[in-house]
Amino acid sequence: MSRIHSDEAGTSSSKTSHPGYQASAALRPLPSLIFASRWLQLPLYLGLIAAQGVYVWHFLVELWHLVEAVFGNQEALQALVTNIGYKSDVPLQHLNETVIMLVVLALIDVVMISNLLIMVIVGGYETFVSRLGLESHPDQPEWLSHVNASVLKVKLALSIIGISSIHLLKSFINAGSYEVHVLMWQTIIHVVFLFSALAIALTDKLTSSAHQH
Repeated sequence: MSRIHSDEAGTSSSKTSHPGYQASAALRPLPSLIFASRWLQLPLYLGLIAAQGVYVWHFLVELWHLVEAVFGNQEALQALVTNIGYKSDVPLQHLNETVIMLVVLALIDVVMISNLLIMVIVGGYETFVSRLGLESHPDQPEWLSHVNASVLKVKLALSIIGISSIHLLKSFINAGSYEVHVLMWQTIIHVVFLFSALAIALTDKLTSSAHQH
């Protein structure tokens, strides 16, 4: 009987001395302060949420101008032409295909930037600040279940390439409003974004392979 008690005492002492059981112990003041400093990022994410609201308002205004211009509102048409930077030799009296295409691309651009904001807000908060606890939520984004710093960087790079592609397409459709060197530099910058994303993805793949081995 005494031997059994001694074994149980030894087992309990080994559990308390095991590092895994010390994880729930209170942090010392300095590590606790350093760990709590992650909450300093909270105002940044709240600011991005406010920026998301601004983009939603901008989207609705542009969409309303487009609807008004369809019904012949000249003020709305001129607002659209000014916003997209479209230039024509003759004053526009009604919507044409080029203007509609440029406005739709501008709306798509706003949506893609909004998606980028959501990815940064949700993914960044989950990765660097605190868990959101969405594991059992039916509306949990598919990409959030396996997000980490490396995956987030690759997804952000791909989103930036998509936004750059929309901007480049808008410039080519409205090429008459731009100088040749402006189009050239936009193309070069887009290619740089492509190579940067490839480099990030390759680095992430090599790092993952090294960790597996």
